[in-house]
Amino acid sequence: MNDESNRQVGGRLDGQSVNGGNDVNGGNDVNGMSGVECMDGPAGGHYRIVLTVGDHSPRHVRRTVRALFRAWELPGVADTAELVVTELLSNVYRHVPDRRCVTVLARTDDGDGVWLAVRDRAAGPLPRVRCAVPTDESGRGLALVEAVADKWGVESAPDGSKAVWCELRCR
Repeated sequence: MNDESNRQVGGRLDGQSVNGGNDVNGGNDVNGMSGVECMDGPAGGHYRIVLTVGDHSPRHVRRTVRALFRAWELPGVADTAELVVTELLSNVYRHVPDRRCVTVLARTDDGDGVWLAVRDRAAGPLPRVRCAVPTDESGRGLALVEAVADKWGVESAPDGSKAVWCELRCR
């Protein structure tokens, strides 16, 4: 996306607001719990899933990501997107008490990459990259996202939600 504000939680994504109304979170946001929504159809370049993360959620979302990226003709970033979404959903599973989140995937305006975000309403400090030592059993997820993403960040919104987002470009 050309405009930096498009990647912010409070910005706009493919003409859709990310925070309220009939938007990426729709009237059925994290609290309302909807399901899956393809904006403009599966080939339209914008996809949203609202879920409560369970043991098998990352596997199901990875399959969805792979199928979606095939429809978008972006198989070159599918492996990386699957890795990132697995890490971010694992963080929701581990750190968000109700385990509810919204995952958004959107093609970049130039069609040569994707923007991915996972949003939740858990209170507390924003996630940050940790320096895990070899004996740590966790704490490497965001470092992995940082290593594989072309751009990434963490954003908070006035409604108390936060999102970890990244942009992945085709090579």
